[in-house]
Amino acid sequence: MTLVELVGALISAWAVWLTAQRRPWCWPVGLASVLVYGGIFVEAKLYSDALLQLAFAGLIVYGWRRWLHNLGEDGRVQVARLPFAEAASHVAIGTVGALALGFAMHRWTDAALPWLDAALTSFSLVAQWWQGRRHIAAWWLWIIVDVIYVGEYVYKHLLITSVLYAGFIVLAAMGLRAWRRAPADAATAH
Repeated sequence: MTLVELVGALISAWAVWLTAQRRPWCWPVGLASVLVYGGIFVEAKLYSDALLQLAFAGLIVYGWRRWLHNLGEDGRVQVARLPFAEAASHVAIGTVGALALGFAMHRWTDAALPWLDAALTSFSLVAQWWQGRRHIAAWWLWIIVDVIYVGEYVYKHLLITSVLYAGFIVLAAMGLRAWRRAPADAATAH
């Protein structure tokens, strides 16, 4: 599994780097990475993470289509504002999702870390939704989630993946910086 994990890590890092650069090719590369990681997480009994990869596949198609309709003249996606009320409602939905998924994984599976894995899954979905909608706030949420993921993957002895997620923190910081410098779309992402 280590070779598969390494390939998945490299593809995932490439996808995040392309996202930080606001390049639409991040989406098909990201789709390849979620296919690889879906299998890795099933093997590690991180079922919420495996389900997350499936959900990411759907959000990747959504984000790719959205980005293609919001490209600037330079071929990069335009950044959009995230109103506070919308952000708060998404965080509330993420919290409810984390509790519901955590309960289901705790009650009906042999998941290794049901509550933590569920919370990370739920808030990763919020971050991915924001990414598809072109919000800078996605990078802040990714940084928080990825810091916690590093610890989870070290605990589960997925060392290549833990190093990948440490790299994601760096890439997220780079993405945050780059997106903050990008001109914002005059309209919100509705």
